[in-house]
Amino acid sequence: MPPAFLLRALTGAVVAASLALPALASPPPAPAKPAETPAPPPPPKKPAPPVAQPARKVPDGGFDKVSFGTNWVAEGEHGGFFQAVADGTYKAYGLDVTILPGGPNVNNRALLMAGKLDFFMTANTLQSFDAVANNVPVVAIAAVFQKDPQVFVTHPESKVEKLEDLKRLTLFVSKEGITSYFQWLKSEYGFDETRIKPYTSNPQPFLMDKNSAMQGYVTSEPFVIEQKAKFKPNVLLLADYGLDGYSTLIETRRELIDKNPDMIQRFVDASMIGWYTYLYGDNSAGNAMIKSLNPEMTDEMLAYSVDKMKQHGIVDSGDAVKNGIGAMSDTRYASFFDKMTRAGVVPRDLDFRRAYTLQFANKGVGVDLRPKK
Repeated sequence: MPPAFLLRALTGAVVAASLALPALASPPPAPAKPAETPAPPPPPKKPAPPVAQPARKVPDGGFDKVSFGTNWVAEGEHGGFFQAVADGTYKAYGLDVTILPGGPNVNNRALLMAGKLDFFMTANTLQSFDAVANNVPVVAIAAVFQKDPQVFVTHPESKVEKLEDLKRLTLFVSKEGITSYFQWLKSEYGFDETRIKPYTSNPQPFLMDKNSAMQGYVTSEPFVIEQKAKFKPNVLLLADYGLDGYSTLIETRRELIDKNPDMIQRFVDASMIGWYTYLYGDNSAGNAMIKSLNPEMTDEMLAYSVDKMKQHGIVDSGDAVKNGIGAMSDTRYASFFDKMTRAGVVPRDLDFRRAYTLQFANKGVGVDLRPKK
């Protein structure tokens, strides 16, 4: 019997016995003690910040060695991958990952196809379509960028407010841009190739001509212009006008999917955790690694890239809100394929569904790390 219950039982018995006895003189009651002020309750504990937890234990055989090639030099647009290496997220998923940065004289996609790399970061969905057209046995398994960051930047004096306003300007476009997104501009908006001048990654021709527009990425070129020319350009993000292809996708070889799907799933999951941390958490480890590999990268440039990725929903928007960073869908692929066929960029009879698989994405990994609004 619990002590409190036993005390109450004994007290009741004593009272009952006293009622049965003759009344006896009792001493005067003792003065009541003043009530003690109860101690204040302890302050509530702050909830611990969310911590990424690995979905699987480290394999019994040790870490799986994995190689991943990017398509350009180390920069903020690749930040989640470097973060996952630098803060140990890949290790938590049983992976020993080596990242090989790309560059103007590096062809990491060729290394993927040759079996020298396990994964490659391809620029956009069109490259995945091109792999199907050329019977290259690679497939996209996740799309980090829900929006293609392709933009046109203009001078404030040109008074450009919407996409159609670009038609009256000289447009600096790269060779790759002419054969891809500019064909969509012609098909959907009636743009004219006679307005084009070649873009060679040098902003000087644009800076000298106030009636011109220059292609770029929303995460980089506007910042460079602000730093060098000391003015803030107008920015038009093509994704906001219907260019709905994915960007910064992870590709792997089909034979590796058949051989080791568990390793691929762990790589995708850990990469997405890395991206949530890079966008919303302490990304100092990832940035330090980027700067060690690319000494020209500055803290200001990295901060600008992260801010613009968040501001424009480049990474965490659309299907990624529910299904997690890296999300892909049949609907989006079909929509982009239809636009590109109308523009004459890809043939209508291309089996575009062979360009990707939804086997490893859309699992909501890391969504709990997104800050609550």
